[in-house]
Amino acid sequence: MKENVAVLMGGRSLERDVSLKSGHRVYEALREKGYEVSKLDVDENLIINLKQNLIDLVYIALHGKYGEDGTVQELLEIMGIPYTGPGVYASTVGFDKALAKEIFRRKNVPTPDFFTLSAGSFREMGAAGALDDVVGKLGLPIVVKPAGQGSALGIKIAHSKEELPGALIGALSYDDKVVLEKYIKGTEVSVSVIGSEELEALPVIEVSTQSEFFDFESMYTMGKAEYFIPARLPDKLIEKVQETAIRVHSVLDCRDVSRIDIIVGEDGMPYVLELNTSPGMTETSLLPMAAAARGIEFSELVDMLVGFALKRR
Repeated sequence: MKENVAVLMGGRSLERDVSLKSGHRVYEALREKGYEVSKLDVDENLIINLKQNLIDLVYIALHGKYGEDGTVQELLEIMGIPYTGPGVYASTVGFDKALAKEIFRRKNVPTPDFFTLSAGSFREMGAAGALDDVVGKLGLPIVVKPAGQGSALGIKIAHSKEELPGALIGALSYDDKVVLEKYIKGTEVSVSVIGSEELEALPVIEVSTQSEFFDFESMYTMGKAEYFIPARLPDKLIEKVQETAIRVHSVLDCRDVSRIDIIVGEDGMPYVLELNTSPGMTETSLLPMAAAARGIEFSELVDMLVGFALKRR
């Protein structure tokens, strides 16, 4: 009999519904592979449930706050239970877009120019008075995004100075820190990286939507986005994008799996937007889509991720 695996899913983040879909698919895949599997909808009884069920390994199918920001990872470290995906450091840093971008900048990883402002800077220091300076340095349009949120929630593009305050208020309703980012016109692509001892960048996916960017609705609604695998880019540029993704995965000390979102500018430069440490596993998610293009079936992908984690046990 194979190991007893608990799939953590649901929770109370804004991405609960997506997490439930990911978790159910993972659960079925693990059953297909012969594991003893249980589903745990994460709540205040999580620790009790894990202790009572003698879990060998946890598959983290959580998305958003508490699920991919290092919180649940830290608890599992305390309990000594191995789990899938990146560890505490990578999860904490990857979820904080502002912190991740600071690291990118210091490690010479191309990322759009940006500034970070907190709710406190507006309340206590009058940061609204500096918005003209932000526009002067970043230009227009400006991408405004919550620092700590997934699935493109709370992101707005301000095309004028007049639209900027409203975009900021919207982003601050999701997190108390916002990233104001220079808008880069180009091709949106996503690269998933998998591996334990050796890393592999899966085929590059180009995302085309009717929206201004790859937003929440485009991600999780059938027919709202068109995907091209491999991306419609020159071979050398695809290699450059994959190399960039592996570098980001390594720079943020990831393990097992990550998904890196990149905009390829009109200058041919891959600009890293963010890294996701708990990629979606739904029918429209990019990681399983890229794996399929590589010839890896969904159940095989899930089994691989569990295998990486079991090696650390």
